[in-house]
Amino acid sequence: MKKTIIASLLLAGAALQQAQAQNITQQQQPFQGVIGKTLAESKESWTPPIKAPKGAPNVIWILLDDVGFGASSTFGGVIRTPTFDSLANNGLRYTNFHTTAICAPTRAALLTGRNSSRVHMAGFAHTVLSAGFPGWDGRIPSDKGTIAEILRENGYNTFQVGKYGLTPDEDATDAGPFDRWPSGKGFDHNFGFLGSQTDQYKPDLVEDNAHATPDGRHLNEQITDKAIFYLTRQHKVAPDKPFFLYYAPGATHAPHQVAKEWSDQYKGKFDAGWDVFREEVFARQKKLGIIPANAVLPARNSSIKEWNSLSADEKRLYARFMEVYAGYLTYTDHEVGRLINYLKESGQLDNTLIYVVIGDNGASKEGTANGDIDRQLFGKPLSEEENIKYNLAKIGEIGTPDAVEGNYPLGWAQAANTPFKYWKQDANSEGGTRNPLIVFYPKGIKDKGTIRTQYGHVIDLLPTTLEFLGIQAPEYIRGIKQDTIQGTSLVYSFDHPDAPSQHHVQYYYIFGSRSIYKDGWKAEVYHHPDFTDLGNAGANQPAPSSGFSTDVWELYNLNTDFNERIDLAKKYPEKLKELQDLFDAQAKNNNLYPLIDWDDVIKRRIHRTADAPKTLTEGIKKAAQGNQ
Repeated sequence: MKKTIIASLLLAGAALQQAQAQNITQQQQPFQGVIGKTLAESKESWTPPIKAPKGAPNVIWILLDDVGFGASSTFGGVIRTPTFDSLANNGLRYTNFHTTAICAPTRAALLTGRNSSRVHMAGFAHTVLSAGFPGWDGRIPSDKGTIAEILRENGYNTFQVGKYGLTPDEDATDAGPFDRWPSGKGFDHNFGFLGSQTDQYKPDLVEDNAHATPDGRHLNEQITDKAIFYLTRQHKVAPDKPFFLYYAPGATHAPHQVAKEWSDQYKGKFDAGWDVFREEVFARQKKLGIIPANAVLPARNSSIKEWNSLSADEKRLYARFMEVYAGYLTYTDHEVGRLINYLKESGQLDNTLIYVVIGDNGASKEGTANGDIDRQLFGKPLSEEENIKYNLAKIGEIGTPDAVEGNYPLGWAQAANTPFKYWKQDANSEGGTRNPLIVFYPKGIKDKGTIRTQYGHVIDLLPTTLEFLGIQAPEYIRGIKQDTIQGTSLVYSFDHPDAPSQHHVQYYYIFGSRSIYKDGWKAEVYHHPDFTDLGNAGANQPAPSSGFSTDVWELYNLNTDFNERIDLAKKYPEKLKELQDLFDAQAKNNNLYPLIDWDDVIKRRIHRTADAPKTLTEGIKKAAQGNQ
């Protein structure tokens, strides 16, 4: 009797959801019948129930956080990711896919299929990092509908677990409003956190439209359990109804926290240091065909010390940071594996289209030159010697719940980004913006285990998904006329490895660093880095510029120089001018102006509080703390 009652309630809930979805559609479509004074004089009109296309596959988007191009074994790295290896070996590897160089803009672009500044997320949804301009206010407008909104109106159930990162700080309380929570952007259910980062054992956890109490387990385990719960419940009640799952763990963003059973698997594996790591990964990438056979490894960035010049204590400390990071990534792969195993065991995997984006930007430079264990860096700045001594005293805390910031030193960021220069936040560089993509669909991928080199960007996944499912982008969502989707579907490349790229132009901008791509050519500006984030590591860099007037543009031909080693700006000034003009046009068309760098943010915020953040990294951390 109890089981019958529960089943009835579940069926009633599903019927209510379908009725609500049908009501939305009815609001968009005018009544097609006749209304007279009496029933005899009237003609009924019924809107048919919303159903997904017959045989439509389930869809899963997996987005990892702060993973460099050369970290995972799937793309030549030495960190084991067997789940991703398996998906790629039975699907497609895209090696020329791009993000925006930092988390919130990537996520906004991914979910909407439109450029980040066009959807008002050129920066962040955090108060301390946003600005009162259309491209910068951190509030995605309703005319920029998400993939979840589109699929829900086409008969899908929609779920989100993990990091969302797009809710304005002032809305991120249980009082709402909730229109910019996941539930307001098309997700039937959500479980995770709203900010940029959170403690993995004491997360700022939300479920649906309220904060929830963490149970003490690692967040990766909790979100995987919740995803499996959502999918199990749906499969029992409506086995023929497809689902969309957005699985976005906080991993491998700081804090790097993971059980020692995972990090200890890498004991001693990184004692040879980051220079050897880069060379080993570079060789593996060539062997796998991930990079050209004639590629040349760029020189170590000048802000990073040669490994062999470090003291024994530094080597021991820095190696431990990387052991923890590697264990964290392998553990994350394991949790994704649990989700994949559930689909396999429940008979759903063969009809599930899966995208895995390995990182929302390049590897993180936010761990400083010496690594970051806790929030001591918010206090009085330490000298390099003091910082190393402090971290050595706490080396046993790295990776534990006590390491509330936990992030590896800068040298490992470039190593994890092999074969590129630079790292997260640097929108000028492939090291900041190029992240691997896996496409997996047993029923639809014929050329399994092969590589695709077509140019792609996160705005492409929404139109790729819609084309593959046979769903048209809607003109209206909930009665609101929709803006143009800007991404380019990648379906043309699924069965045609040699097809020319169809995504021709793409701009990038993060707090001053910027670039513009067109058909293999790329013009870029490093701007000035956030030197205070790098501590003494920035000593060898040129002095910061003031504003944008002294910025120096560089020019690269990625067709022959994919990792940006040879600056052609002086050789081809006409091409550089062409791309500069194109950047200007893109900026105007996508709400990017006014250009804002970190100095501008500080100047605009400093008068509001004496505790204003002094660096971009500190601002992100303070914003994240505010959500906890």
